[in-house]
Amino acid sequence: MSSIWTRTPTIEAMTEGSLGTAVESLGIEYLEVGDDFVRARMPVDERTRQPFGILHGGASVVLAETLGSMAANYCLRKPDQVAVGLEVNANHVRSVSSGWVIGTARPLHIGGSTQVWEIRIENEDGKLTCTSRLTMAVIRRPQ
Repeated sequence: MSSIWTRTPTIEAMTEGSLGTAVESLGIEYLEVGDDFVRARMPVDERTRQPFGILHGGASVVLAETLGSMAANYCLRKPDQVAVGLEVNANHVRSVSSGWVIGTARPLHIGGSTQVWEIRIENEDGKLTCTSRLTMAVIRRPQ
């Protein structure tokens, strides 16, 4: 399989680019980059749980959008472009109350003006907890 990346993503570069953001605040850690995916994990703790003691759906969406957005920006065709979120949806299918959730983003469509990413979030046992789809708009980088 050939790689989808136009620039090679590294865990170090993604981590550095996320310093001082919601990614860092929520404890999201990049884990792996493959030929067609990016993977990260997020703790299920006081930063990411809702008042009923389970993972907040919004935190799952932050993980999903983080992965899809980061991946999308490594697939851009021109150096003056940036990919920004246009629409995100999520189906929360299983609750998690502790440990980690692991998200994996893979492309469904990589076009010149839009990209669509599927993000699967699983618990530590590999069971699906959330499935998300993220549509990105590819625009000219603001000056």
